[in-house]
Amino acid sequence: MAVSARSTANGQYGHLRDLGTGELVRQLSNQVSTLVRQEVELAKAEAAEKGRKAGLGAGMFGGAAVAGMLTLGSLTAFLILVLALAIPAWASALLVTALWAAVAGVLALQGRNKWREMGKPIPEKTVETVKEDVQWLKNRR
Repeated sequence: MAVSARSTANGQYGHLRDLGTGELVRQLSNQVSTLVRQEVELAKAEAAEKGRKAGLGAGMFGGAAVAGMLTLGSLTAFLILVLALAIPAWASALLVTALWAAVAGVLALQGRNKWREMGKPIPEKTVETVKEDVQWLKNRR
């Protein structure tokens, strides 16, 4: 025996017609609160999962940085030894140190310029739109 969707809906929700407006609003408020709580819990779970993955990736980047520094140290030692074949060892060490100091200086200057280009670390467009929203709300009164 087939049951129509309309009769099922009337049977399932028919009792709502007997409730007063206050009770319906209370039930709606409870359901919205429950929905919001569930969405927040879902967002927390999703953020925690992404955080775990990001942490693992960050750890791998950290390991790569350590390996890169060791590689750079080996390259530095190699350069000093190669130059020591032509000039005194102290001079080759001084020359390689000066080379790395120049690289660090150039990178620091470029980083400073990029930092200045960024400006204030404030989401300026968002602040502006929020101000516009507040102004719009004030004008509606």
